[in-house]
Amino acid sequence: MLELIQITNDAAFARRCEAVGGMRVLVDLERLGKAERQAGRNTFISEHRLEDVGRIRAVLRETRLMVRINPLHADTPQELDAVLAYGPDGVMLPMFSSAAEVAHICALLRGRAPLVALLETAGALRTLDEWIATPGLQEVFVGLNDLHISLGRRFMFEPLADGTVERVAQACSARGLRFGFGGIARLDEGLLPGRDVLAEHLRLGSGAVILSRTFHRQDADSVFEAEVDALRRAEAQLATRTPAQQRQDAQRIAGAIARIAAAWPART
Repeated sequence: MLELIQITNDAAFARRCEAVGGMRVLVDLERLGKAERQAGRNTFISEHRLEDVGRIRAVLRETRLMVRINPLHADTPQELDAVLAYGPDGVMLPMFSSAAEVAHICALLRGRAPLVALLETAGALRTLDEWIATPGLQEVFVGLNDLHISLGRRFMFEPLADGTVERVAQACSARGLRFGFGGIARLDEGLLPGRDVLAEHLRLGSGAVILSRTFHRQDADSVFEAEVDALRRAEAQLATRTPAQQRQDAQRIAGAIARIAAAWPART
């Protein structure tokens, strides 16, 4: 079953995630450089704070808690120590470009928590084979939003259509690492509908996906639980496809991504 990752610093909502099951909660402390990178785009810029890690940790019993820290900077050792004091189940490193950065963060962690490498730069993609075997690395998650910007692509799902995500999935599988990618909207919403994104997760053997803000907008009291249930039912149905059907769907989805990208202006 695909693990659903929910970004939140709301303790009551985190409890709802735990009640649903099959989820991971992410407290997002990344701030450095993010507003500048994603200026003009309708993307999530977190206002989470260090103390939120402790509040969320206190209400979770079985659901795993992950914390996204800032990219490596002068105060990373102190930031890590402060985060690890709350006992998260994993630390996510964003915006790295080299094997040396991954090795450095693992050395700072000293086994106190596993590392989730957030692959979202052209440099990280280029050096994939150099850092993927780093001791302490447990999972690789492909961040399509920043990655497509770094690669100069027009539409965030282009790396899914051109084989980039599949290459990462195969590299992770060969080393026994967990793998996930991107975000997902409600099943029938989004430029690329959530149902198609879900289909590609299952084809590629993905283990995790971040739920978009569409899952918990305030259009009904129980919409979150209902939409997660709908996703799970679609997941079960898509899991019954034959390999030939998976390939047909992948070709159709790649075509849809190409058409969406062609309608957007080229990035400089």
